[in-house]
Amino acid sequence: MRGLSLTIILVFIFSCSQPERKLPNVIFILADDLGYADLGVYGSDFHETPNLDQMAGDGMLFTDAYASAPVCSPTRASIQTGKYPVSVGITNYIPGRKPHSFERLLAPEDLNQLALEEITLAEAFKSIDYRTASIGKWHLGANQFLPTHQGYDINVAGNHRGSPPGYFYPYQRRDYQLEQLAETGKKNEYLTDRLTQEAIDFIKANRDSSFFLYLSYYAVHIPLQAKVDLLRKYNHKLKKGTHRHDNPVYAAMVESLDRNVGDIFKVLKQLDLDEETIVIFTSDNGGLSVKEGPHTPATTNFPLKEGKGYLSEGGIRVPLMVKWPGKIRAGAISEVPVTSIDFAPTLMQLMQIDHEPLDGISILPVLMEAGNYQERDLFWHFPHYSNQGGSPGSAIRSGDFKLVEYFENQTLELYDLQNDIGEQNNLIYSEPQLAAELFGKLNRWREQKMVKFPVPNPEYQRESLFSLYEKP
Repeated sequence: MRGLSLTIILVFIFSCSQPERKLPNVIFILADDLGYADLGVYGSDFHETPNLDQMAGDGMLFTDAYASAPVCSPTRASIQTGKYPVSVGITNYIPGRKPHSFERLLAPEDLNQLALEEITLAEAFKSIDYRTASIGKWHLGANQFLPTHQGYDINVAGNHRGSPPGYFYPYQRRDYQLEQLAETGKKNEYLTDRLTQEAIDFIKANRDSSFFLYLSYYAVHIPLQAKVDLLRKYNHKLKKGTHRHDNPVYAAMVESLDRNVGDIFKVLKQLDLDEETIVIFTSDNGGLSVKEGPHTPATTNFPLKEGKGYLSEGGIRVPLMVKWPGKIRAGAISEVPVTSIDFAPTLMQLMQIDHEPLDGISILPVLMEAGNYQERDLFWHFPHYSNQGGSPGSAIRSGDFKLVEYFENQTLELYDLQNDIGEQNNLIYSEPQLAAELFGKLNRWREQKMVKFPVPNPEYQRESLFSLYEKP
């Protein structure tokens, strides 16, 4: 089998499918702010995630999967297009962070929407007559830039905002409400459950068609709000022992997410669609590891360093699992570094959809464990300060090594991720030749992509930082 070309393997796969369906359904499940270590299968000893753990056992788990940015909107744009955030002009969350006088640099301007000229996954699937739906968080533009303007037949609860007004019906906070859900919701309804029900309704309505479902949960983004019964469970669990993760509100939200993913799998099984449906599960960035609202920090990304908003591994390395029964080997584990720009070219190759050259590459050879896969360097460019404390910089991963340049002080850091996943031992002085090689690659990539850099802040005042903590 390994001697066959990938094309022959795919033809064989499709020829063995049921006669009435030529191509598989695709369900892309995206969690928000879920950390690399937040699932049981990735090492959590506190969060209970049996359904996602089972998904890993039934498909392929990736140990070295990355988001293309340490914050949400850029990663979401890269998933939709197969392009780096710098290629679509969205390198920060939309609409971005206002500049402060205590910050040395001013960030370059970003787009506040995914341009209509970009070809999204939904538009690619529509070209081969798939039914398409975006259910949940969008955060890639408002008005004429919503999912229904980007190839999706249906948009449920997707808007220009990055967080929900709340997780309980009527989903309202001050002047912000998920009106579409509030109109048909009911008392005590939980947002994660409701989005799953909307997804199930879509699956059932299109069971006889080919469909692409982008199920983008708001969970586990702040505000952290959990169901009472699960919160009680984790408060009790916390009292009984010491755990690496120790936030009962967040743990309850993670379990709600897991239960809902399990409900999706149950429906696929009931409808006899499981073997003809590819399910992808991942997160848009690392877990929130700092104080940012009630019940935070949400999580720890240990053994990774830092979290959301940082170019450290904790900010960009994410869980990734892909399940396709009978096609992807159950229990497979891949250590190949992949990133969110790879989903679009992978699915387009699988569906034999013609497309323009993309920044990502198809990882079908990895998923099928057959054919040739050419490993390449991965890049990040985040010219912004983050709400979580991260500073502007760029990074490259080449093989097992990662180089980060921080613009504020023009410092470089070099890490051997194979032996130092926690990025504790900076090799910049002990491996100068390797550092120079990676820095050269990073510079050539930035020149090729014509990236925008931050500039000095003319309003910078170091003292203004301390004024934040002065009492009136």
